[in-house]
Order: sequence, then structure tokens, then C-alpha cells
Amino acid sequence: MTAASPPPAAATSAASPPGAAPTLWRDLLLRLLPPLLLIVAATGGLGVYAAQTLVERTFDRWLIDAARSLAHQVHVVDGQVMVDLGGDGEAILAYDVVDNTYFSVRQGTRHVAGHRGIPTSGTSGSRYDDGEVFSAVFAGRPVRVAEVRIGSGAAQAQVRVAETLFKRSGVRAELQLILLPMGALLVAAALAIVLALRWTIRPLETIAARWNERSHRSLQTIELRGVPRELLPFAGALNDLLTRIHQLLLRERRFAANAAHQIRTPLAGLQLGLARAAAAPDLASVRQVIGELQGSTQRTARLLQQLMALGRLDPEMAFDLDRQPVDLVALAHDVGALYLDAALTRQIDLELLAPDRPVMVMVQAELVSEALGNLVDNALRYAGAGSRVEISVGDGPPSLQVADSGPGLPVDERDAVLERFVRGRAASGDGSGLGLAIVREIAELHGARLQLADSALGGLSVRLVFEAEPAA
Repeated sequence: MTAASPPPAAATSAASPPGAAPTLWRDLLLRLLPPLLLIVAATGGLGVYAAQTLVERTFDRWLIDAARSLAHQVHVVDGQVMVDLGGDGEAILAYDVVDNTYFSVRQGTRHVAGHRGIPTSGTSGSRYDDGEVFSAVFAGRPVRVAEVRIGSGAAQAQVRVAETLFKRSGVRAELQLILLPMGALLVAAALAIVLALRWTIRPLETIAARWNERSHRSLQTIELRGVPRELLPFAGALNDLLTRIHQLLLRERRFAANAAHQIRTPLAGLQLGLARAAAAPDLASVRQVIGELQGSTQRTARLLQQLMALGRLDPEMAFDLDRQPVDLVALAHDVGALYLDAALTRQIDLELLAPDRPVMVMVQAELVSEALGNLVDNALRYAGAGSRVEISVGDGPPSLQVADSGPGLPVDERDAVLERFVRGRAASGDGSGLGLAIVREIAELHGARLQLADSALGGLSVRLVFEAEPAA
């Protein structure tokens, strides 16, 4: 039962090939950065598109307004369309510093006024409530044409105003300049995400650095002050794990030290016995020494058996204990049968008191049998010849009890004898002080209570009470 200290972080990193495992930093960056950049880029693109659309509609409305202004100068006289602009009016209508403006008024196929040959249809048309606008080519230049119709029937007139696209192109170029700050915004957003992730992950790196500096050798917990609230459960769980590992290592060290101390004495006795047997003058003396060695060997075997049982009892077993429905009456009968020969040898009356129906509990049968066996063995060892030992099974609540008519145990010693390698002050014989410690740990694993009291027979009574409801 040994546990190695966790390796330093540097050793772990060296053992893993570069890029073998994903990092939290890279995962967060890949999950956050592309969507945000896409959103920013889409927002910029949609903004530019919306701005250009608004500009196009504004210019189209201006062009339609110009066509409607011209339409107000159109009159119908005797079914004939006439336009009276005068020289100044035509100059005003055609004046533009940047673009060239053209107009025409037609009645059916008859040209009434203005420039001839302005297209009557084109592409990228847009229809409004008071006219329509489309793109075309006039005089070798791309133009945008607005058409307004007035009148009806044969007296209907088509008023068209065409304008070159220089202002529109200039505005489009200026709008495209917005893409430059949008690019800077993309870079700023990416930098903001990188810095935010770095600042977010920094507490994790700080916690890891604290554990690497203090905990990988000493298993000391770290100070939780200053840890972000979201990381407190994680840090607390790791501290709890370190505490449990530290307690487990301390427990193993104490166990190893106590076991070495307890085994040293019988081994020394065996060595002395072998030396006495080797120096014995005759066969009878050798046999006497061998008989003594046989008893010492049995006691050593019992000690090793108890040490092995104690070493298997890990407090962590309570989380994955393989519990099964067990009949305490049958279990007590089987354990008692194992000690009948020992009771007869010691001239002790061993009796089982149990109800005539099963008493079911959810336990691990092997461990409970080990606990009851230790209680019976202790009673047989300390009760004395001619005494009485009773094994009792209770059903309200389910319990196992071993009582004897021996010398008993003083009240002020009953808590102490539950510790490992501790025996009562008046104890005699070859006990190791492990029996009740084993029973206590088995009881704790099952959530049961261990009660030491005066026995009705005059000695000691040890009762193991299970809190769980009896299984069906």
C-alpha cells in the first residue's frame, strides 16, 4: 500500500510530445475568435451594403424629382404635348458641376423636347410610386435614367431624365473607405479576445503554479483567497483531494511503522527459539522448544492475518462498497461454527441466540464476517476457561452482538481499545490489539455503530448496529 508523489508539472510536460493534447487556451480561441470575427466582418459588410443601397435610393429619388419637375412644365393642347422651358429653364435643368444631365419628352413615338435617343429601358430597375429608374448607356457613358409618365391614352407623355454616375461612383468609393476602419476593428476585436482569454486563463495558471510549487511534494493545500468565484469549486475539490491523499499517506506510514514494530517482537522470539533448539542437548529438549515455536508461529500468523485485513480497509472503500443483501442469522451461524473447536479447546460455552427468521441487511458479507470473527476471537481469548460467550442477532434494528462472562473492560478504556495496537491494562494472553480496531473500521465503512457496554453475563458486550432499514 504505497502511493507515489505526483510528478512535477515540468516532468509531465516533458513526457508529453508537443501538440499531443489540446490546450484550453487554443480551444477557447478557436471557439470564440472565428465567430466574433465573422460577426464583425458580416456587420461591416452589411453596413456598407445598406449605406450604398441608401445612397442609390437617395440619388434615384433626386433623379425622379428632377423628372417630376420637368413634367410640371408639360402641357397638353388639343391632344398635343407641349413643353415650354425657355433657354434658362433648360440650362438650369441640365446644370450639374460633376455629372452630365440629359432629358427628353416624348409623346408616343414623337419627340417633343430634349435630347434624342435616351434609352427607354435598361437593367437594375427600381420602381417607385411616382416613377421608375433603371441603368443604361447614353452617349457612350453609363447613366441612370428616371422615367415619369403623365396623362393618359394618346395624350400621354413620357418624361425621362438621365444622369451620368460620377457622383454615385465617388460616394461608393468613399463608402468603401469604411472597410479600412472595419479591418482595424477586426484586428482590435481579435486582440481583445486574445487578451481577455489570457486574463481569464491566468487564474488557472496561477492555481496550477501554486500547486506545482507547494503541493506536488508536500501535498499541502493552497490558499483559496483571491481565487475567482467560478473556480472556487474546482480549487476546493482539488484541495479536498490533496487532503484525502495526505491523510491516506499518513495512515499508511503509521500502519507500516506499527506493523514493523509488532512483527519485530515475534520474529525475534522465533530466532531465539531456533537458537535454543540448535543448542539443545537432547531430542526431548528440541521437541519442547519446537512446541513453543509452534505456538509463537500461530500467534505470528494471526497477527499477520489481522495486519493484512487492516491494510485492506481503506476509508475510500465506502464509496464503492459492493453491498449485497445478507442474512445476519446465517452469517452468525457460519462464523460461530468456525470457532467451535477453539471454544472447546478453551473449555468455553459458545452459544448463538438468533430469531427464527432471516434478518436481512445490505452489507459486504466478507467484511462483516471478518468483524464478527474478530469479536468472537477476542471474547474467547479474554473470557477465560469455563466462561460463556454468546453471539446474538437482533432485528430491531439489525445488529450483531458478542457478549461474554469474562473480566470485562473498564469504562475509561473502552474508547482507547478501539485504536490500533491498544489493549486493556489488565489484558493478558497473546492478543495484538488489532481486533476491535478492525471491527471499528468495518463498522465505519458500513455506516454502522459500534457499542461497548457491560454484558448481562458479567463481562463485556460488543454490539454492531446497522442503521440501514432491513432489506426485503
